[in-house]
Amino acid sequence: MALLNYSRVFSKTLNSKAVGRTLTPSFARLQIRSMATSEIKKIQIQRDDTTFDAYVVGKEDAPGIVVLQEWWGVDFEIKNHALKISKLDPGYKTLIPDLYRGKVGLDAAEAQHLMDGLDWQGAVKDIQASVNWLKANGSQKVGVTGYCMGGALAIASSVLVPEVDAAVAFYGVPPNELADPTNIKVPVQAHFGELDNIVGFSDVKTAKALEEKLKASGKPYEVYIYPGVTHAFMNTSPEGVERRKNLGMIDQTEADPADVAWSRFQSWMNRYLSA
Repeated sequence: MALLNYSRVFSKTLNSKAVGRTLTPSFARLQIRSMATSEIKKIQIQRDDTTFDAYVVGKEDAPGIVVLQEWWGVDFEIKNHALKISKLDPGYKTLIPDLYRGKVGLDAAEAQHLMDGLDWQGAVKDIQASVNWLKANGSQKVGVTGYCMGGALAIASSVLVPEVDAAVAFYGVPPNELADPTNIKVPVQAHFGELDNIVGFSDVKTAKALEEKLKASGKPYEVYIYPGVTHAFMNTSPEGVERRKNLGMIDQTEADPADVAWSRFQSWMNRYLSA
């Protein structure tokens, strides 16, 4: 699968009626309100001859975690995740690199366009610069986590970024031409939904193939598949739930796996990022 066409697995499997649908005015207002937090600080990071924006929140001199965006961009949901992670015991310093350079998709068509245009190797360099920024600013150890597109990049970082100490990926696996998970250098935990139907990226078959590759790596790993849930099940804000429904992501269980996944995430990062 060519990197240029990587996001097209999404458009083939999303609810066709939802693709191209713009947000309702009430949804847009909720999005703006959700992103309005004084706790998150905007900074700039330099790498090579490029400068990019990033968003930082959390306890100074705490272990760091780079939080990687979904294909939407740096929107309300990824900031919600970074803020939540920063408050997990014993406290973390989280950083979101803006891989889209300020652009955000407000519907699936826009998100696909943005993901199609992503320089994946450049994104890995952004992640490396973000990890190094955290280590230069008080974090002795730094992990990487991501969701959807960011999940794939989190696994890629565990292969390609030597400075990473641990990774947790949510429903995303990179193409082999970017990074082969057999070659991970650090402990990796991964989470998937049983009903996720994005074939070749986050469906159960892909999750199980990832598990075999992680096993072959010889590094510590965990792979979890949550019954009755589809893609993006960690998006539990009212806005995130509405967006998932608009895209045809209908869970078939009343159980909420997010709390269990957060607990597993916390245990993993605590284990491998403690000084």
